[in-house]
Amino acid sequence: MKIGIVGLPNAGKSTLFNALTRAGAEIGNYPFTTVDPNVAVVEVPDERLDRIVATIGASRVVRETIEFHDIAGLVRGASEGEGLGNRFLANIRETDAICHVVRAHDEAGVVHPDGRVDPLADLEAVEAELLLADLDSAERRLEKAVKTARSGDPEAIAEAAWLERVIAALGEGRPVRSLPVPEDAPEALRMLQPLTAKPVLYVANVADDSDEVPEAIAHRASEAGAKAVAVSARLEAELAELDPGEAAELRADLEVEPGLERVVRGARELLELVAFFTAGGGDMEARAWSLHRGLTAWDAAGLIHTDIQRGFVKAEVIAWDELIACGGYAGAREAGKLRIEGRDYVIRDGDVITVKHT
Repeated sequence: MKIGIVGLPNAGKSTLFNALTRAGAEIGNYPFTTVDPNVAVVEVPDERLDRIVATIGASRVVRETIEFHDIAGLVRGASEGEGLGNRFLANIRETDAICHVVRAHDEAGVVHPDGRVDPLADLEAVEAELLLADLDSAERRLEKAVKTARSGDPEAIAEAAWLERVIAALGEGRPVRSLPVPEDAPEALRMLQPLTAKPVLYVANVADDSDEVPEAIAHRASEAGAKAVAVSARLEAELAELDPGEAAELRADLEVEPGLERVVRGARELLELVAFFTAGGGDMEARAWSLHRGLTAWDAAGLIHTDIQRGFVKAEVIAWDELIACGGYAGAREAGKLRIEGRDYVIRDGDVITVKHT
């Protein structure tokens, strides 16, 4: 999963990036400190996996990862190439989701490009540029689709009709993700590659003594079908510099959940992902996997390995906490907690599965 961290200059993007990834990206109190995107791959913390490992005595642990991209700050006019606009927009297209950092603190020492702090206005400024960029792309794509449609190509005709709806929606300020992709033009979305089709997680960069998402951002997220979390980028950066044990004690005193966990949880909810685990095998590996909510044991098997999916026979399934409570697989079998499920079983968040295959 690739997540692009975006926002206005000095919104706290690189500070948050460093805190989440410990990657040491350059930060500064001036626009365009970030030019080329900083990239870091981060292991996703999951206490459930840690407890599974301790219970079964796994010798190898494979965690899920997230690839964070710290992208240059956007300014008004980016859709027309202002600032680093063209590069900014191209970098966003390479990500799966957008983590939109919005300044929600009034620290006087941090310069705001417009000389004031207004989280909703900042949010709208970035989103307006994304809408304008998509509008330009859609109009150019429509010209090509119309030319192809003249030959009677049914898919081109459907694509052109969809693009007309897209252009109308963008003109009204609605993102592309608000429109369904036409069944008779399944490649239309891929050909357009719209920025506003990407799911968005708003991260309110709050003051050190706050952990609440401002009401205006929360309301906007609800309207847009997005998610929102609050993180103090500066506090997270300071804690990231401490010894892990010392940082954990200070978090406990402050009653502050790690920012990485907040962002990961928000991203998983946004993308409608559930986690499942595999644990055991010859080398006693314990591993976490992500699957879209509503998918089945058959889909999970394919994620593990296509050969396992091809030879699928059945799946042994147990909830992670039941496996812990039983002290491992032997106790789970004795207690009758291991269930046998078929290929159509819908995976639940926290399932531990073992796929039996030919």
